[in-house]
Amino acid sequence: MKQVMIEYGDGMMPIEVPDSATIVSPETHYVDPPEVDPRAATREALDHPLGMDPLYVQAKPGKKAVICFPDRVKGGSHDLAHRKICIPMIVEDLKKGGIRDEDITLVCAVGLHKKNSYEEMLGYLGQEIMDEFWPDRIVNHDAEDPENMIELGVDELGDTVNMNKQVYEADIAVMIGHVQCNPYGGYSGGYKMCVTGITGWRCIASHHVPSTMHRDDFLPVNTEHSYMRKQFDAIGRAMEKGMGKRFFCVDAVLGSRAQVLGVWAGAPDLVQEASWPLAQKRTDVFLENQEPFDIMIFGQPKTFHYGPGMGTNPILILQAIGSQVARHKEVFREQGVVICASLCDGWFNDEWFPSYRKLYEKLQTINDFGQVTQFAEEISTDPDDIAAYRAGTAYHPFHALSMVSMGGVALNHTSAIYLPGAKAGGYARGMGMRPTDTFKESLEKAIKMVGKDARILVQQKAFTAVSVHLKKK
Repeated sequence: MKQVMIEYGDGMMPIEVPDSATIVSPETHYVDPPEVDPRAATREALDHPLGMDPLYVQAKPGKKAVICFPDRVKGGSHDLAHRKICIPMIVEDLKKGGIRDEDITLVCAVGLHKKNSYEEMLGYLGQEIMDEFWPDRIVNHDAEDPENMIELGVDELGDTVNMNKQVYEADIAVMIGHVQCNPYGGYSGGYKMCVTGITGWRCIASHHVPSTMHRDDFLPVNTEHSYMRKQFDAIGRAMEKGMGKRFFCVDAVLGSRAQVLGVWAGAPDLVQEASWPLAQKRTDVFLENQEPFDIMIFGQPKTFHYGPGMGTNPILILQAIGSQVARHKEVFREQGVVICASLCDGWFNDEWFPSYRKLYEKLQTINDFGQVTQFAEEISTDPDDIAAYRAGTAYHPFHALSMVSMGGVALNHTSAIYLPGAKAGGYARGMGMRPTDTFKESLEKAIKMVGKDARILVQQKAFTAVSVHLKKK
């Protein structure tokens, strides 16, 4: 047996696994392509955009521009982070073309996430931009503001299309994106940025739901045949058609430390086509094992990308497990067993996630999480939860339903999910998981299910490092 450390709560959990187990860690398996000079790469991209004129050519006196940027969830806040580098350059180009300061607005594309505070934006945008735009010309997208949302009907696939009115009415709509691996459709950036960042819950309910995510083409994570990706593209094109203009994307492929590996600008479809090959080199980690693993092991911290309590809130615990199943399905056998160390103490963090406890109670009345959308209208229109979202203290209430949909991916493709170290096991059982007191107990139960010759995969730092997609070599 060999000892390994996996994430758990505010620290790590020591575990013992058979010598035959494959251990994957960022230090031994993740190799980023070379990083570039972000200033030079951004300047080159802005000067030679794909399928569009440079911004300083598009910009004219009297025009209005909106620059949408990603929220706190990903992208880094170091001095050379993509947002810190590209936004001042974009502003400079717009002014060079004749647009006045007061006609440039920055929109934090939070989608249904919690609105970002001044302090959070300061960390990833920098003092210069905050001083220039705060507070009147830098705003959070508000999916529930009736004065700043516009309905555009349905797209070619029949999905609801709506969007931020400021972006819709602007003469130039710049969309900054981070191209990183994402269990929802392969990569962030491109059309995914506008489709999830500046729309409302009814639009997002077209794709972040079981009818899309429980399809066979959702797994393993992909861009080629994913219906979700087709939806992103169709909704994005419908937004452009409604606006009468194209989004001008400025996307950076990011490495495991949020360093810039490459930058592309221009039309969203062309930026996607150009940036994804490099993103794939950063994202795909190939393993020697030719046979799929029977047991997949990892742990969860108490706090990770969605915020405090992600590793204690039972809905978010299962969502994170579903994300790992989606990312690594190529090397994880159908109906395998997952062991995920998690505190699971029942802290929902009701301040940030007020709709989650309500939805959890609703889930106890149904037999299949694929039926979760029957609660969409009731949960998503709760006036108190919408008020909390609009005030900037909470995630939008629909966000909980989208997380349950990913959790259903985990349940649909495993025969058991064990949670060693769970402090309030009833919450785990309420989400279809199996709590145990120790990792040893979980491993013994898993081996009984799949056999003593089980192929075992252990992923270290599954959530404290930027994620990858594990593939067969």
